[in-house]
Amino acid sequence: MAPWALLSPGVLVRTGHTVLTWGITLVLFLHDTELRQWEEQGELLLPLTFLFLVLGSLLLYLAVSLMDPGYVNTQPQPQEEAKEEQTAMVPPAIALRRCRFCLVLQPLRARHCRDCRRCVRRYDHHCPWMENCVGERNHPLFVAYLALQLAVLLWGLHLAWSGLHFFQPWGVWLRSSGLLFATFLLLFLFSLVVGLLLASHLYLVASNTTTWEFISSHRIAYLRQRPGNPFDHGLTRNLAHFFCGWPLRSWDILRAEEVEEGGSSQDI
Repeated sequence: MAPWALLSPGVLVRTGHTVLTWGITLVLFLHDTELRQWEEQGELLLPLTFLFLVLGSLLLYLAVSLMDPGYVNTQPQPQEEAKEEQTAMVPPAIALRRCRFCLVLQPLRARHCRDCRRCVRRYDHHCPWMENCVGERNHPLFVAYLALQLAVLLWGLHLAWSGLHFFQPWGVWLRSSGLLFATFLLLFLFSLVVGLLLASHLYLVASNTTTWEFISSHRIAYLRQRPGNPFDHGLTRNLAHFFCGWPLRSWDILRAEEVEEGGSSQDI
């Protein structure tokens, strides 16, 4: 591996997340929190459970960050394969577009990510904290990661609060608990952000839409002239399809007029 590859944004972001995660965990164990009290009393079940949850959230983060989010195949496709893909992904009334950047045929709901320089199926967004796109393949894992991360953050927030003893003199308290208080504020901020992200993604999943479609429906050819969300099949079916891969009805509900805009990938 070339030396500069170690300084790539993805490596730096993932290393920073890993170091921050274990750094906060270490602070919670070193201060007089419930974790340390349980450890001193020989009650190891809850500390070990907390460690396993932290490890699980970190592994989920790395899985989402490193996996293929659903890149569209960039290899030239024979005409038969391209036709087969079009039939499988979209109704005949909606023509596949060719991306102006990577020149692949984009399935419906795919979009080109300029950060990843690839087209992603069922594109949701590019996550800078992951340094990866969230798309068709890793979106369910992303939601699972947010849920587990929120549980860990809220538990960590409670543990940090349990170690803050405000009855001490100000100078003594600052020396003994200043780092723990900073950790508490950091955990509070992260809990707020992750909680809002999880709530928004659960709403989007429940209605079978994506962040990109929700924000930019006025720019997307297959959505902007439609009064509602054509992908919504009801709460139960949407959740079953997203988390379990259960098939939905055919794309025939999207029979629409073909919009010619020079094959630009900016609108889809």
